[in-house]
Amino acid sequence: MNENLKVFSSGANTPLAREICNHIGIPLSPIKISRFSNDNLFVQVQESVREKDVFVVQSLTHPASDHIMALLLTLDALRSASARRITAVIPYYSYARSDKKDSPRISIAGRLIADLLKTAGADRVLTMDLHADSVHGFFSMPVDHLTAVPTICDYFARSLDLSRVVVVATDAGGAKRAGRFAERLKTSMAIIDKRRISDSDVKQGLVVGNVQGRDAIIFDDEISTGSTLVATIQTLEKAGVEKIYVGATHPVLCGNAVENLKNSPVTEIVVSNTVDIPNNKLFPKLRILSMGALFAQAILRIHTGESVSALFQ
Repeated sequence: MNENLKVFSSGANTPLAREICNHIGIPLSPIKISRFSNDNLFVQVQESVREKDVFVVQSLTHPASDHIMALLLTLDALRSASARRITAVIPYYSYARSDKKDSPRISIAGRLIADLLKTAGADRVLTMDLHADSVHGFFSMPVDHLTAVPTICDYFARSLDLSRVVVVATDAGGAKRAGRFAERLKTSMAIIDKRRISDSDVKQGLVVGNVQGRDAIIFDDEISTGSTLVATIQTLEKAGVEKIYVGATHPVLCGNAVENLKNSPVTEIVVSNTVDIPNNKLFPKLRILSMGALFAQAILRIHTGESVSALFQ
């Protein structure tokens, strides 16, 4: 059944790509990615993909520009090699944060990257937990949108006394996301009043909701510099919470995030492997849950023409 199915990695998250292949029961297809002396990237697909159903796994992580370019070149190479259908599997779509024009004379980069993927040869996209639901509409091709919420919820449901838990959104913008998380756990919810001063500096005020004497799960789509998390932890401590846990899909962990979080009073930080975390960023409080099986099921359903949304029903 899978003889016409091929999975490639463009280099940003090869461990996840290998895990996906292990669940499907196929080898990871070979590809060569190198760099010329003038800094240009070179991509060569190293097996025939003529009339094959091809999936390219690539998270848009640091260095994001290199990883985006590697993905675009891979898509173009596959199209030139006569692949029947090409799906860009983007576990972490970082430019989803650039989803609106909130300053004069700026690019809505999330839409631009979506257009580039189409131009390069992608016929469809498979991604996970976009920063904003509106980003889905940037694509002029089919998009299958997975979520790590059920997996992270199930982990907390097994390990915590949910009668003591309140789910906390780091700001009003994340309330809908945290609300889905709280609804699945059947717990109450609180929201932090947040003002973003810069990319790495936030100011928080009041907690809207009852958190005193309870255990809090802070839920967000990603952990970037950790500045929002640190401010949220401080706000919750002042509000009288007992234990603090964190759940997030994408562990980007850039800047001083690791140092700030491993020394924080957080009990546990639960994330997924949409982003490949190097060994020097691992620390005892960090728990990584695998999304390999979920992506593998989604890829098989796309390949066979079955419903992807049925995975969450």
